[in-house]
Amino acid sequence: MKTVFRSLGVRAVALCTFAAAVLSTPAGATVDPAHQFVTNGGFEQTTNGYGQVGYNTNLVGWTSVPEASGHNYSFVMNASNAQTGVNGHHGNLALWGPNSGSNNGLSASPTGGNFYAADGGYQVGAITQQINDLIIGQSYTLTFNWAGAQQTGYDGATTEKWFYGLYDQFQNQTNTINNADHGFTGWQTQTYNFVATQTSDTLYFMAQGTPSGQPPFSLLDSVSLIGPSGMVSAAPEPATWAMMMFGFVAVGFSLRRRRFTGGAALLAR
Repeated sequence: MKTVFRSLGVRAVALCTFAAAVLSTPAGATVDPAHQFVTNGGFEQTTNGYGQVGYNTNLVGWTSVPEASGHNYSFVMNASNAQTGVNGHHGNLALWGPNSGSNNGLSASPTGGNFYAADGGYQVGAITQQINDLIIGQSYTLTFNWAGAQQTGYDGATTEKWFYGLYDQFQNQTNTINNADHGFTGWQTQTYNFVATQTSDTLYFMAQGTPSGQPPFSLLDSVSLIGPSGMVSAAPEPATWAMMMFGFVAVGFSLRRRRFTGGAALLAR
């Protein structure tokens, strides 16, 4: 009789262990190997058309972080209205270009459409965006197009660059470009590769330029962050539930069968 119940216990423990293992197995991770993490990286979506970001319009998906004055002297515009001007809290603002008095070749970025233009020497703020669902240990690529320009009504050479990064994982900057009087530097592409050390972080961009009185404008477009994205769901999937049910049914059936065969063997003695 002890042998019967010892065998019964071993089998029950084995099946219960199987069911517990099924229960504790993650429901499964859905991984997108080339996910685009940035929303509105081309700055085409705004809340109120063109203008000063954080003053009379905003960029969908982005947060404007002002400096101490409460303003971020940055604008959303395109190659056409950049030369005729868009409105801000100091009135109309335009950039030097072929249609505003300087044959400097001011143009749209390689991807066209809107761009973000920030004064790097006056009321310098940042734009940020929350990035989620990175996978620790995986590689990612951040790319963007950028250029240097100057505000009309001012004279003199300038310099422009961007500070950028993920606040808790890396901080970087572009090279500094020299811009001639009434100039435009042309567009260039910046690429940065990194390995994620946490699953969520804040992407940021902040212009810097000299001298502040000219003033120097850094242009930004086509922001992209590509890499694997994945998240394990909290609830078991249907297939997992089915395996769990099978395990518990198997345990119950085995217990019932062992009791029957064990009792029959005892009666036969």
